[in-house]
Amino acid sequence: MAQFFQIHPENPQPRLISQAVDIIRRGGIIAYPTDSAYALGCHIGDKMALDRIRLMRRLDKNHNFTLMCRDLSEIATYARVDNQVFRLLKAHTPGPYTFILEGTSEVPRRLRHPKRKTIGLRVPDNKIALALLEELNEPLMSSTLLLPDDEFPLTDPYDIRDTLEHQVELVIDGGFCGLEPTTVVGLTDDAPELIRQGKGDFSALLAN
Repeated sequence: MAQFFQIHPENPQPRLISQAVDIIRRGGIIAYPTDSAYALGCHIGDKMALDRIRLMRRLDKNHNFTLMCRDLSEIATYARVDNQVFRLLKAHTPGPYTFILEGTSEVPRRLRHPKRKTIGLRVPDNKIALALLEELNEPLMSSTLLLPDDEFPLTDPYDIRDTLEHQVELVIDGGFCGLEPTTVVGLTDDAPELIRQGKGDFSALLAN
């Protein structure tokens, strides 16, 4: 049965953040708020938790998982970033974008796209998510909480608990954070490529 934490969206309680991170480190899956929609998160090194998320969402091996990072310095550890890409990232993070970049050797092989060796990375503009990342002191393996056959991500924490109470270890109630997932942008070629339109304005990236 999933635990249920009500965490203040503007002033996250340190005690609850610490307990949530303990659950992640022990192999648990959490449902947590971001700046676009609720997401599922687990420890970057936990293959069993990753496989459980794949099963929950019915994802194939080609699905790009996202590393939720607290800042740009973390992104540079896990992705190859030249000066031009860095300037673009700096202008649009934190925010509701997921950037597909070429992964470095720091990224576990199972998290990279098997053919393209890419990884999705993002910095969320959400105080609860950033508090979790600060306490965890490393990126969080993450995936939008979009269940099979659903058109939109789950957004109500009570619905999430009712639906996933036997499939996740923790649901964080951080209030409503929107229906739209992130805008996914490919940055492996010369120009940004729109892969999925979501909450972020893609045209703003082209202005850089």
